Amino acid sequence: MTGALLSFSASAVAVRELARVLTVFEILSIRSGFGLAVLLVLIAVNTDLRHELKFKRMWLHLARNTIHFVGTYTWTLAVTLLPLATVFALEFTMPAWVALLAIPLLGERMTKSRAGSIVLGFLGVLVIVRPGFASFQPTALLVLGAAFAFSIVLIQTKMLTATVSTFAIIFWMNLMQLPMALAGSDPLFLLRLDGAAALPALAMGVAGLTSHYCLANAFRAGDASVVVPLDFLRIPLIALVGWMFYGEGLDAFVFTGAGLIIAGVLWNLHAESRRRPPTGLGPEKAAAPDA
Repeated sequence: MTGALLSFSASAVAVRELARVLTVFEILSIRSGFGLAVLLVLIAVNTDLRHELKFKRMWLHLARNTIHFVGTYTWTLAVTLLPLATVFALEFTMPAWVALLAIPLLGERMTKSRAGSIVLGFLGVLVIVRPGFASFQPTALLVLGAAFAFSIVLIQTKMLTATVSTFAIIFWMNLMQLPMALAGSDPLFLLRLDGAAALPALAMGVAGLTSHYCLANAFRAGDASVVVPLDFLRIPLIALVGWMFYGEGLDAFVFTGAGLIIAGVLWNLHAESRRRPPTGLGPEKAAAPDA
């Protein structure tokens, strides 16, 4: 989880730095291009991985990766416009969206703890965005849109993992999303990278892979009730990064709203852990949107 926390924070800082010279499409081109290059090297080294790349459920892959690209685009854009802590706090509304979508799409039932998690999650959102007040930032809706998109991706990932390996999901994700990103990029955008942007570009590419790898292995090594609360450390960590490097204030409303969201998720985690072993998102599925 330490690796995952550092990777998510590094991604946000890399986006901020690269936004000086690149567009969001170009930043995402670096992310997908680097990821695809590394995966191709792995395939060359381990030929057994080739057998995992079967043309199964390609329409679902395409739908998943299109929605994931839209979500990643809006999240990346929000990082350039909003305080980092606000982005990360609102991103944690994703479990609430998943709980709502799992009812019609996966046939799961609504429980008291799931309903309570949703209510607390959206109360937390209201505290953070404060609609109707002078401090309301419409750009916060970008993060909520990204969280909603990521929740759909989680549902689709669950569907895919029934017959498709994690490596295949990540490979098709990078392969499909690279042309999407390049379509909105300047063909010569790499020439605009100066010396100061080289390190953030490398960090963006590396973090795009390590965030997924670390989070997947964290879920594989420990229960969700242990791993997910550790993931919430992203909020104070990124708030500290924003304060130290970008002069962002430590907003009490953001931390209060984040606390409500986290309380809802922890309540649901505790209730789920007392029931039978969950059939929902497992280790590999839970990490997919951050890939």
